[in-house]
Amino acid sequence: MYLLLADWLITLIEKFTLIAVIVTTALIVAMYSTLAERKIAAFLQDRIGPDRAGPFGLFQPLADGVKLFMKEEIIPATSSKLLFILGPMLAMITATMTSAVIPWGSTIDIGGRAVPLQIADINIGVLYIFGVVSLGVYGIMIGGWASNNKFSLLAAVRGASQMISYELAMGLSLLAVLLIVGDLRMSVIVNHQIAHGWNVLYQPLGFLIFFICALAECNRTPFDLPEAENELNFGYHQEYSSMKLGFYLFAEYINMFISGVVMATLFFGGYDIPFVNEAAWGSHWWVGLISFAVLMMKAFGFIFLFMWIRWTIPRFRFDQLMNLGWRGLLPLALINMLITAAVVLWLNTK
Repeated sequence: MYLLLADWLITLIEKFTLIAVIVTTALIVAMYSTLAERKIAAFLQDRIGPDRAGPFGLFQPLADGVKLFMKEEIIPATSSKLLFILGPMLAMITATMTSAVIPWGSTIDIGGRAVPLQIADINIGVLYIFGVVSLGVYGIMIGGWASNNKFSLLAAVRGASQMISYELAMGLSLLAVLLIVGDLRMSVIVNHQIAHGWNVLYQPLGFLIFFICALAECNRTPFDLPEAENELNFGYHQEYSSMKLGFYLFAEYINMFISGVVMATLFFGGYDIPFVNEAAWGSHWWVGLISFAVLMMKAFGFIFLFMWIRWTIPRFRFDQLMNLGWRGLLPLALINMLITAAVVLWLNTK
C-alpha cells in the first residue's frame, strides 16, 4: 500500500511539474509573440520596430507587462461586475487548458521511471480539444455583454457567430484524419504519423481547411472582425483596462501558440523529427528535450505564418467571412471527409 501511495505521489509531482513547465512556456511564448508581431510588421514595412527597451528591444514585452500592471483598474458603473471580471478569466483559463492532452515530446527515462511528456493521455483527446475551444467563445461573449457597451456587444456577437461557423468546417476536416488514424488519442495520432508518414501528406486539403479555420478561431487577420478597431472602436474588450485587458490579449496569443502546436501534432508528426529514427536513441532525457524543441520549432513556424498573414492580407467584410465559412469551407470539408471515408473503406476491404 505504501509503495502504491509513493508511486501515486511521484506521478502527481511529475504531472504538476509538467503543468508548471507548459503553462510557463505558453506565457513566455505569448509574451514574446507580442514583440515578434511588432518586429515582423516592422520588417515587412521596412521599419526597425521596438529597439529602445533592452538590446534589440528584448525587454519590450516586460515593459508592456509592467505598463498593464501599473494602469488603473476601471470597472464601468453600469457593467455587470461579476461577469465583467469573469470574462477575461474564462478566456485565459480555456486558452491554457487545451494543452493538457498534447504530447509535448517522447517518453523519457528518469531514475528508471518512464515519464511521458503529456499531462493526460485520455481516449477522447481530440474531443477534449474541441470542447475546450468551444468554451473560449464564452469569454468573449461574457466580456462583451457585461461591459454594457453596444460596440463591445456587437463585437462579441460577431466573435461568437464566427467561431461557431468555422468550428463546423474544422471538425469535419479533422474527421478525415481520424478516419485514417482510427483513434482519438493525441499520442496515437503522433505515433501513427511516425510509423506511416505525416497526415499532411494524406490530407493536404484537410490541413488547408483546418489552418484557415484556426485563423478564424484565433480571431486573426483576415478574420479579425471582433477586433476591427476602425469599425468597433476597440472590439469586445473596449471597456477593459489594466491586466483584465492583458488577459484578453494574452489569451489570443496563447490560443495562437496552442493552435500551432495542435496543427503540428495533428498534421506534421508532432515531435517527430523527419527522416530520423528517434526510437534508436533510447529514452534519455536529452531525447525528450530534442523532441520538445522540434515541436516548438514547428509551432513557431505556424506563429510566424499567422503574423505574416496579418500584415499581408486585408480584413474580410462580415458577409464575406460568413460566405467563406458556410458556402466555401463547409462543403469542401464534407467532400474531403466523404472521399477519405470511401478510400479508407476500399483499403480495408481489399
